[in-house]
Amino acid sequence: MNSTEHRALREQLGAFALGHLPPAERTGLQAHLDGCPDCRAELASIAALAEPLRLADPDRVGAEPAAPPAWLEQSILAAVRTEPRRRRTVGRRMLAAAAVLVIGAGGVALGYESAPRPPHIPLEPVAVAASAPGLRSSADVVPHTWGMEIKLTATGFTTGRTYRVVVVTTDGRTAPAGEFIGIGEREMHCNLNSSVLRPDARQFRVLDPSGRSVVTGTL
Repeated sequence: MNSTEHRALREQLGAFALGHLPPAERTGLQAHLDGCPDCRAELASIAALAEPLRLADPDRVGAEPAAPPAWLEQSILAAVRTEPRRRRTVGRRMLAAAAVLVIGAGGVALGYESAPRPPHIPLEPVAVAASAPGLRSSADVVPHTWGMEIKLTATGFTTGRTYRVVVVTTDGRTAPAGEFIGIGEREMHCNLNSSVLRPDARQFRVLDPSGRSVVTGTL
């Protein structure tokens, strides 16, 4: 078998994995696989991609798919630049295998536009006041069915000191919302969770080790 014939058989591996080959061609390719370890290895590497491609809906693939978001190209290029050479080689082989599967499936492609969009996060800005010198902070709140999330951004919390966060309810009770350790003048991004539902919350407070409130967020 010459290289051209061998390449033609390799190009049928995608259709073979998807079960799209006619019986006669499938039998011939199976006979080749029995004696070709390289093709068997390549078939094994693309077999995992066969099941997702079977779910592709040709009617959802437009002639001119929507352009991907601007950040996608930069994200891919950054990943390629930082990936070790060995893993980059494996990644290229997997991309080539995916291309073989698409060709074997008769051009069925899973486009970016068919992927689900990430859920929108409803951020609620919070009025924050700091009572300790040198503290600068801002916060947003995310309501959840299980409670609420406080996204705190701040600088000036004393390095190494542990701070406690509580949520004050509309009837005056307090509920814990987590703890964090100060990192000084470096900007801190902290996600804090409380079981208090957003409609039942009046404010949150950041308490120093003595229990004194150093930051208050009015909800």
